[in-house]
Amino acid sequence: MTTDLEAPREPLLVVEDLHTVFHTPRGDVRAVDGVSFAVAPGETLGLVGESGSGKSVLGRTVMGLISNAQTTTVTGRVLLGGQDIHALDRGRRRRLWGTEVAMVFQDPMTSLNPVKRIGAHLTETLRSHLSCSRKEATERGTDLLRQVGIPEPARRMTQYPHELSGGMRQRVVIALALTCDPRLLIADEPTTALDVTVQKQILDLLARLTEERHMAMILVSHDLGAVVGRTDRVQVMYAGRTVESGDTRPVFAAPGHHYTDALLGSIPQLTNAPHTLLRSIEGSPPDMTRPPTGCRFAPRCGRADETCVEVPPPLLPALGGDGRKVACHHSLIPTEELSHGR
Repeated sequence: MTTDLEAPREPLLVVEDLHTVFHTPRGDVRAVDGVSFAVAPGETLGLVGESGSGKSVLGRTVMGLISNAQTTTVTGRVLLGGQDIHALDRGRRRRLWGTEVAMVFQDPMTSLNPVKRIGAHLTETLRSHLSCSRKEATERGTDLLRQVGIPEPARRMTQYPHELSGGMRQRVVIALALTCDPRLLIADEPTTALDVTVQKQILDLLARLTEERHMAMILVSHDLGAVVGRTDRVQVMYAGRTVESGDTRPVFAAPGHHYTDALLGSIPQLTNAPHTLLRSIEGSPPDMTRPPTGCRFAPRCGRADETCVEVPPPLLPALGGDGRKVACHHSLIPTEELSHGR
């Protein structure tokens, strides 16, 4: 992670006005609707929001796993090291996977082939991308398992996925993602279905590897607690759009959007008295085939008025110069538009 004293660096990844639209019999689903951001080497960006907010689709679109097809339309630019991923043909895009950008998927059991040994997963990837011998691939694969904290890595290379615990399988998936030293790592809900202790171990492992390898990382999570202290910046998504973005600490200390505030309010606190009821967000996310006309959070927001219902709020810079942006007509912190008499 970067520190406050470090000078800004050139971004490795730049996403500009990205849209991902699925064409369904019920209508078009704008899963990602005009999202932009940038990530520099050694920096970690957190993508947070409820399930269905578009986080995973955004990650897969950035990766290039979702592209234009009969049932899908992708527009906008995804620049990795200045190269537009979506302008490449599928063959050239595939050559970037593993070597330039890699992904840690949220369910290791569906990411690993149940009839292939762990060693086969690792050596196949290494030999395919790096053209090394079987012996070299086996040695490197064993070392990767050691790096991600798996005990007895040589023995684990001979085992099948079902013989490992959930935490170990997730570590194997991380090792697979790191086989070819990618410059960008996308971790999509990497701690789903793991117990709290193992969650911390996996998140600490990702943070350490990002720092050691000077990678850029996008951490996708619906758990705001998972990104505190492990991300440099955070992007809060709701119904396919960015509602707030900025440095993690200021956003968590004083959220500007009512949705961000509601998410933070739903986190259990150690200071709460026993049997304290958890705060919840009323209502449900919108039907993305028929999203609200104005602010998409308006039907669930206690501060919404006629303007919120009718006019989509722009993503505006907050006053103070810390780079924060908020998309809210009644922002909890002053924004440039609100400072001009609104």
